[in-house]
Formats: sequence, structure tokens, C-alpha cells
Amino acid sequence: MPNLPIVTRVRELQARADRERAAGRRIALVPTMGALHAGHLSLVAEARKHADSVWMSIFVNPTQFNDPKDFEGYPVDTARDLALAAEQGVDVVFCPTAEELYPEGAQTWVDVQGLTDCLCGASRPGHFRGVTTVVAKLLLAARPHVAVFGQKDFQQCAVIRRMVSDLGFGVEIVAAPTVREPDGLALSSRNVHLGPEARLQALSLVRALDAAEAAVARGETDRAGLLAKVRAEIDSAPLAALDYAELCDPDTLEPAPPQLAGASLLALAVEFSPDAPGRGGRVRLIDNRVLGPNPSAQ
Repeated sequence: MPNLPIVTRVRELQARADRERAAGRRIALVPTMGALHAGHLSLVAEARKHADSVWMSIFVNPTQFNDPKDFEGYPVDTARDLALAAEQGVDVVFCPTAEELYPEGAQTWVDVQGLTDCLCGASRPGHFRGVTTVVAKLLLAARPHVAVFGQKDFQQCAVIRRMVSDLGFGVEIVAAPTVREPDGLALSSRNVHLGPEARLQALSLVRALDAAEAAVARGETDRAGLLAKVRAEIDSAPLAALDYAELCDPDTLEPAPPQLAGASLLALAVEFSPDAPGRGGRVRLIDNRVLGPNPSAQ
């Protein structure tokens, strides 16, 4: 890839980081698992606002997958990803092997407790241990001043912020707004696995978020009532199976009180069954929105 340095070794990336820092240049890291889409590219644009040099990592992390089939089926097109990174003006791409990040005999994990007990952490045991461990490794390799993640993965951002604060990484964590399709569906690398009918029914997530937001705007604060509206929208999609729908404190992820008294995070995870024989396995999508207690009065 012309004019796009591709680094595969941790020590080489650290040496580059040391040179950039010595020259007084700020580094922003955009960690990805490849399969790049417009959402990832928006993270690059956000990173450019915070740093002189924007680096991207492309690594499909095996330790954050609960289902080996999900890992094996994850879309990989490195040549396309590198071309998109080059088009976006990414300055360095880090493409390590699994052996580089998880050398033989590795026994160390980074485990954030509390924030990982709910939402995706409850339904995907061990997922966040894999996330925090690999992000810690990437931050140690790239030595960035700032790292940019997507707000669609709200819990992930909260967990990483906690890890960075607790361990004193000295890295600013920026959460960029969720990028959506024209019809409102949040962009995800998993969307490509949805068949036509499942793709249409996936809009139930958007309708659920909209219904809750509209209800809160009208003054509704009853948590149970709001979640009932959300579940009704998901239930209207025959291929959908609700994993969770929760209203939480945006900072602590603790359950919201029975009567909402402040801003609340509405977080959803839904699995969609294949819409035709032989199309593949179930596709899990997540989305979220922060709701105010009465936005019209704010």
C-alpha cells in the first residue's frame, strides 16, 4: 500500500511512537477489527481533531468472542481495509498477528469488574476481559495520547475509560457519535450477515429507541412502562429475539430507578434468526440512546 506504513511488530510501533512523541507530535489511535465501514472512517475523522498523527490498528481479537463460529465467520478483507485507511489519510496501520499480541505462554489478563457484570457482560461472559486485555496491549504498543471508539459500543467505552483511569495509562478516551444508515440502523460489521427480511426487521431496534425517546419527551418517567414499549417494538419483528433492554445510569451502568430522575441510557441487544434456509447463523446487533428525564423542558 503506497505511502501507508504497515507495522506488524509491537517494538517497531513503540519505536515510532517514541519518535513522534520526541518531536512533540500527538498520536491518536483508532482500534478496529477491520471490516471497515463509514462508522470506522468517522472515528478517523474524529481522531484527526485531537492529534497530529492518526494511527489505526486492524486486529480480529480472538479472546473477545464467546462463540468460535462467530470468530471464524467474522468478515476479513485486509486489502480493502488498508485501501480505505489510505484514502482517509491514516498515517500508520498496526496489523499484528495473534502470536505477536498473545505470545506463547501468555498468562496475563486485564479484567475490569462491576461495569462488566451487566448488559453485554451478562450475556457474553469473558467478552470484556478479552476487550480490555487487547486494548491494553494496543495502548502499550502505540503509546497514543488519545484513543477513539464508537459510542454504539457504549458499555465498551465505559469499561475502557475505567481501565485507563484505574491503571494510569494517561490516554484520553474519546467516544464518537454512532453513524447510521439512511433508515437509522446503526452501522455494524455484522449488518452484512442480515438477509433482506432480517435487515428490514432490524429496524425494530430503531423504532424501539424512537418510541422510548418520544415517550420520555412527553413526560413519561416510569421505567417499566418505557421498557414495555421497547419490548413491544422488538416483539413486532418475528425474526428478533431480545437479549436485553435496559435503562441504566450512563456513568455507572447501574439500573435506573423505577421513576427516571435524570439522563438514562437505553441499551438494547437483539439477535436475528436467518431469514432463509442456509443463510447462516443468528446475527446479534446492539444499539443505545441516552434519554433525558424530560428533554422538552431542558
